[in-house]
Amino acid sequence: MTTKWDELQQRHDELTNQLGSSSLESSKRNEFQKELSRISELLRSHKKALFFEQQLADSRKQLEATEDPELKQMFQEEVEGLEREHAQAARELDNLLYPPNEHDNRSVFLEIRSGAGGKEAALFAADLLKMYTNYALRQGWKASVESSSTTELGGFREVVLYIKGQDVYGYLKHESGVHRVQRVPETEASGRIHTSTATVAVLPEAQEVDVTIVPSDLRIDVFRASGAGGQHVNTTDSAVRITHIPTGVVVSCQDERSQHKNKAKALKILSSRILAARVEQADARMSLERKAQVGGGTRSEKVRTYNYPQNRVTDHQVELTLKKLDIVMTGYLDEIIDALRDQELRQRKEHVLALKK
Repeated sequence: MTTKWDELQQRHDELTNQLGSSSLESSKRNEFQKELSRISELLRSHKKALFFEQQLADSRKQLEATEDPELKQMFQEEVEGLEREHAQAARELDNLLYPPNEHDNRSVFLEIRSGAGGKEAALFAADLLKMYTNYALRQGWKASVESSSTTELGGFREVVLYIKGQDVYGYLKHESGVHRVQRVPETEASGRIHTSTATVAVLPEAQEVDVTIVPSDLRIDVFRASGAGGQHVNTTDSAVRITHIPTGVVVSCQDERSQHKNKAKALKILSSRILAARVEQADARMSLERKAQVGGGTRSEKVRTYNYPQNRVTDHQVELTLKKLDIVMTGYLDEIIDALRDQELRQRKEHVLALKK
């Protein structure tokens, strides 16, 4: 029986032969080259997944067959390592079969704003900033604060973190939403637990081809930067506020002492916010289509709860609870983010299968 992989291999061979012909038209050559590139990538990924699947099966047989404790321990460690590699290879193959969002490979602007809870919410925003910065660095990405507004106690009313790297948006896009913290504030004498919130918005970095900003659509205001807690206060009008009149999007930057640099930063963030709005609209349409086809629901606004007294963190998008909040807050978000990415992949599969019915 011929499988789809056999058919793909046959098509691969056909395209290779056709591309070797000197009489092939240039338009067809470009079309065939693109198709061949995609098929080659699929076949390579499938071969890699099969390799780890076979290696895993062999190691499991050896584990079951041996009685020696030391060998059993060695094979057990080998099986665990191969399970991780096979899972990664299978995910890579699925991402080729069920392609993710076209912006998933982008860097991001991650915006954190304090919500309900006053000073405690601002301190929680600072904790989230540390958590995401540490996670980014652990992933091998670069992270830098692009813009911020601080409070007297060292919290943030608003902070924009730029994270540069491969597939950052694909990993972090599900962080957007309301994050809720439950803990006893340092200023609370009675030991009463307070609930505060912060909002997170993850914006894929816009490229020039994504968003066209007409200068006449912008209102640019300059003002004197200010800071809290003894921070530098500019004596010149270097801070910049840009309003995109058609959409009403407003961006302010004051971290740099140069008006020119603040304006450049603000324009980059503005472009990404406009792009993010378009992505959100497209995702909303996709969500409605998916709901009609496979019965899936939309994501709740409250994405995660951080309970300090119980050392517990719960992600409400995948209903995952971990009893190691202290570790998560140092940037070890892997279990949560992997679960979110796995859920999204399942939804993509369901959507594609529903379209084929």
